[in-house]
Formats: sequence, C-alpha cells, structure tokens
Amino acid sequence: MLAFNVNAESDAKEASFPTSDITLIVPFGQGGATDILFRAIAEQAQTYLDTSIITLNMPGNGATLGSQFVKQASPDGHTLLGSHQTIDLANIAGLSDYSHDAFSPIALLTRTVNIPATTAGHTLTQASEIAAFVEQHPGELLVGIIPSSTDHFFWLHFFEQAGISPADIQFVRYPDTGAQVVALLGGELDVAMLNLPSAGSLFDSGALVPLGVASDTRLTALPEVATLIEQGITLVNTTDRGLFAPLNTPPERVERLAQAFEQALLQPALIEALQYTHGSHVDYMPREEYGRYLNAQYDQLQRLADTMEFER
Repeated sequence: MLAFNVNAESDAKEASFPTSDITLIVPFGQGGATDILFRAIAEQAQTYLDTSIITLNMPGNGATLGSQFVKQASPDGHTLLGSHQTIDLANIAGLSDYSHDAFSPIALLTRTVNIPATTAGHTLTQASEIAAFVEQHPGELLVGIIPSSTDHFFWLHFFEQAGISPADIQFVRYPDTGAQVVALLGGELDVAMLNLPSAGSLFDSGALVPLGVASDTRLTALPEVATLIEQGITLVNTTDRGLFAPLNTPPERVERLAQAFEQALLQPALIEALQYTHGSHVDYMPREEYGRYLNAQYDQLQRLADTMEFER
C-alpha cells in the first residue's frame, strides 16, 4: 500500500509539471539569431505548458557561461538551455570540459542557413571574391568571430573550401553576433558570418551586403543572392538549434517539454516567420533521435576540427 501511495504521489507530481515559470537560458547576447529564434519559439511553446517561459541571456566565455549554469541547475525541468553546435565546439577547442553528453537533450528545433556578409560600399560583392582579395592583401582581411562558436568553424571550413590559408587573414574576436554587426556597420570588420535573424533588416536596407548563402538552394528572402555552391565554393552550412535540460531530468518532464515545442513548431504563422523572415527551416527531432544525431555530429565536428586545426 505504501508503494502504491508513493507512486500515486509521483504520478500526480509529474501531471502537475511545470509547477512554476520555466527559465530558458540563451548563452549569447540579445539580438543575435539564437536569441531571436528561441524567443519566437518559446513565446508560442509556453501556451502549451500553461506557464511562462522566461528567456534569459547569459553570454560569455565562448557561450560556456550559460551552458555551465544550466549544467549545474536542478534537474527538475524548470531550467533549460537553448543552444547549438557551440556546446561541442567549445569542448573540442578546450574551452570547456564537457560536451552535449552533460545534458539531457530535449529536441532539435531549427536549422538556420548561414550567410557571409560585409558592409555597404566594400569592394567585396560576392563570397567568391574573397580569395582574390586575400591574395592581393595578405594578412589584411578582418574576419569577425565568436571564438570556438559556429561562425569560427564556418570560416575555417570556408577558407578550406576556397583555398585560403587562415594564416593570411586576421580573426577579430567578439562576444556575440550583435557586437559583430555593430563592428561591420562601423567599418571595423571586412566580413562576418551572419544570417537572416541577426541581419535580415540590414540586408533589406542595404546597410549590410550578403555575399552568398551557405545552402543548396537560394533563400526565398534573398532570391538575388547566389549560393556558395553557385559561386564555386562547395559549402552548405547551417546552425542547428535545439533544447537541452540538466542531466538526469526526469524523462516524463523532458517529453512534456518536447511536446510543447513540437506543437509550437506546427503553427503556420511561426513556420512562415521562421522560414521567410529568419531563413530557418523547422527540423523537429525528438529527444532520442536528437541524442543520436548529437553523437554523430560530435564525431564529425571532431574529425573536421582535427583536419582544420581548430583552436581557440
């Protein structure tokens, strides 16, 4: 009888989850793609949880400040991490001693097409011109990066495919994408890797210039911008954003959270905004499949990082 009561109490507790607001930690600054996308999706998902999802930015130390906070949080499902490949890239680069294995994956949500960009009036008009620019001005190209994050990895991969030695360019480090946008607008950088969530309005206004899209097809929002493949650079590159909970969060709670975000991503208005405004594809992947995907992706990132001498 006692065991029955304990089980009944446990079932009732799970049925009442969540019992308070949920905090979603974004380990990057406000205004970047990760921040914009998770806020848009969380706003819709909270309607399926009957509680508020409070998005909190916690940038710093190669995005490990926020992930470390969630890693150490109580595994009760009320503190979540919204992130992407940077969890594993930071580990590979030696910035952290943990990878995605330190969390309970909830679900993959979106993939965002990445876009090399420059400022209006720059001599560069296409990504395919970067190699010639570097050849003519060795050591002068200023490339913005968040160390050990997806844009750092993007540029190393881009240079490899374009036949450019990283020794012939200058990486300039920034804490987040928003800071890179400001630097580009101020003429402090030549190029940075952006995307529609972080720079779409600036592309529309002409303040920033997209040099190509790292997709196998052109983006609906930028129909005149050629893909990198069309420009002779064989590179498709997306930032894959998903949700994580502290390790050992009860599977029932992880599943409850996953279902709420899945429902959010089925809403036509959100799908349209993600695709046409933010250049992001909905690619929902449930927790077990997402876990397998993360394991395979880690191995791939490690192999590529070894090839490209990826360092912090």
